[in-house]
Amino acid sequence: MAKIIEKVVFNQLSQFLTFNKIFDKFQSGFRSHHSTETALIKVINDIRLNTDSGKVSVLILLDLSAAFDTVDHTILLHRLQTWVGLNGKVMQWFKSYLEERSYFVSIGNFESDRLPMSCGVPQGSVLGPLLFNLYMLPLGQILQNCKVDYQSYADDTQLYLSLNPDDHGPIEVLCDCLEKVNCWMSENFLQLNHDKTEVIVFGNKEKRTAVSNYLESRSLKAKDQVKNLGVLIDTDLTFSSQIKSITKTAFYHLKNISRVKGLMAQKDQEKLVHAFISSRLDYCNGLLTGIPQKSIKQLQLVQNAAA
Repeated sequence: MAKIIEKVVFNQLSQFLTFNKIFDKFQSGFRSHHSTETALIKVINDIRLNTDSGKVSVLILLDLSAAFDTVDHTILLHRLQTWVGLNGKVMQWFKSYLEERSYFVSIGNFESDRLPMSCGVPQGSVLGPLLFNLYMLPLGQILQNCKVDYQSYADDTQLYLSLNPDDHGPIEVLCDCLEKVNCWMSENFLQLNHDKTEVIVFGNKEKRTAVSNYLESRSLKAKDQVKNLGVLIDTDLTFSSQIKSITKTAFYHLKNISRVKGLMAQKDQEKLVHAFISSRLDYCNGLLTGIPQKSIKQLQLVQNAAA
């Protein structure tokens, strides 16, 4: 019954947010017609356009620690009232939904004491992801005020901008923006994981080297390759490492499936192929437009083997 009620509320709230254009237009997480692929395609397309115009692009991937578990209920309710515009019985319903929850640990026949939960959206809930998106609304406003391009998927946020190699002004803007983001997260009980926050530079090799050196002087060490929403991205945008990873994993699973194919029906074999191989080949394949012919042949070889 709880899931059904949540689904009804989710649909009504989503319609309200869409109609009143409250959603952050650069947030792709848990929204209709949005996905990790739409988020990545937007960023990669902008970077390619910058490279074609002779500029260098800097991309920073922010990582949050246990973001869904640290959402403060008081701040979230305030966000629903002031940023979303909910009031009256609707606000009372959300207040009752969030408050007076408890948690405990159960092992076998033993249970720990129950402790009250003052933060975090309910795990496995229908409304949890949507409420987290609304909790993060002010972050988008901060990034827009900083005039830094960004794209988010739930708690994964990508900041990026373009610049001329001899102009360090945009990098200073980016560093100032990171400070403001860090302050906002601290005020909202969110923790930025600096160890997992990654930086990568795109563009002409000579130009990006100069930019990388300046970034390092500002304590931002650039990498040659990063993993962004499950996709390996290199500075030349060849996606060679991503393709190697896909083909290696696909052939590993094909080998295992071939060992048991005599023990199951064809329809069950097809399910395994789709679950372990086709799903990986299809994931964010829109990013692979324009990759070298050699890489395309590698993917075709996997497809033919799976068929």
